[in-house]
Amino acid sequence: MAHFIDRRLNGKNKSTLNRQRFIRRYKKQIKEAVSDAINKRSVTDTSSGESISIPQRDISEPTFHQGKGGDREQIHPGNDQFSTGDKIQRPQGGQGSGGAGEGEASDSGEGEDDFVFSISKDEYLDLLFEDLELPNLQQNQLDKLVQMKTHRAGFCSDGMPSNIDIVRSLQGSLARRVAMTAGKKRQLAELEAQLCILMAEEKPDIAAIALLEQEIAALQKRIGTVPFIDNYDLRFRNYEKQPHPTSKAVMFCIMDVSGSMDQATKDMAKRFYILLYQFLTRSYKDIEVVYIRHHTQAKEVDEQEFFYSQETGGTIVSSALKLMNEIISERYHAGEWNVYAAQASDGDNWADDSPQCGEILRNKLLKDVRYYAYIEITTRAHQSLWREYQAICQSHDNFAIQHIRTAEDIYPIFRELFKKSRQHQGAA
Repeated sequence: MAHFIDRRLNGKNKSTLNRQRFIRRYKKQIKEAVSDAINKRSVTDTSSGESISIPQRDISEPTFHQGKGGDREQIHPGNDQFSTGDKIQRPQGGQGSGGAGEGEASDSGEGEDDFVFSISKDEYLDLLFEDLELPNLQQNQLDKLVQMKTHRAGFCSDGMPSNIDIVRSLQGSLARRVAMTAGKKRQLAELEAQLCILMAEEKPDIAAIALLEQEIAALQKRIGTVPFIDNYDLRFRNYEKQPHPTSKAVMFCIMDVSGSMDQATKDMAKRFYILLYQFLTRSYKDIEVVYIRHHTQAKEVDEQEFFYSQETGGTIVSSALKLMNEIISERYHAGEWNVYAAQASDGDNWADDSPQCGEILRNKLLKDVRYYAYIEITTRAHQSLWREYQAICQSHDNFAIQHIRTAEDIYPIFRELFKKSRQHQGAA
């Protein structure tokens, strides 16, 4: 087996570039590990990065080795079984036929150590919310919501190898070589002219000619040591993020806190809303969030009370929808704002109230809302609220429903609800 070792000099910020290259190469495996890791976090743990594990088989590097076939002559030391002319069968599979095993000893079959890789908070959030967006976002009043977009911003002397500008780099190389060798080349031309004059004389001065030849050789050597391209010549395309106003947007977060919502169910709802909040603040600037808690009565609350209040009671879902409609009418006119909503509940509701919820959504809210997402967190059979919402989902493209059974379902369903260019279809 041949081993290739990269002995090129380490460039500036090489560890950073290698890190970015590693994330690009194993992005699929890292995203899967991040998806698994998020289910192990506490409800409020969003201020740090993550240590993730990648199976070693997924990061194997290509190797060069001798292929099968052909006639070969080999000497095997310690041979006591074969004589000249005997045929040796090929080993079955693998890269060798010896007894050198791979991996570590295990009492339950094969095993390999996982590769543990730590990512920063920014890298963690970028991987979480990649390819997500607010659906149906439209431009209206361009003075509130700001989205960051990447633009070209000239050239810089440091950057990633993939952003190198070859033409600019060669122009810099040419200018440097001209500046460093122009004087020496003029001096060289003068010495060569003097040498020609001395050589043309009837009795040339051998000592003077030898001295000139030495000076010419020294100058040629100095000119030859000027490198064709140097790190100083490299120019990289520079990119920077600039804010672009897009539109006003508001997100309504509606959570059921009735007595039927036990602590585990509330924790899963909080996980979903924390993901939503991180996505909104990460991807957009100056988006407004309205928090509504409800049992038999609905109330607009702040972020602290939304996540940590212990208030509970019966269940009347329509109270939250009525309050949302009132707030939209007072503060968020549909002609000026992109209105979004995310509702979380266990599906428990008074049977007589579910048709009223459907009526409010059809006749009022869905006319003004760009996108309404409902998640039902339960392991029980669906009740009247789910059936009412399912009928709405089949007739309205801006309404989506999903069912969460365990904490492991939260992130995949979140991505399904907010993935780019999603086709809004009814839940199965």
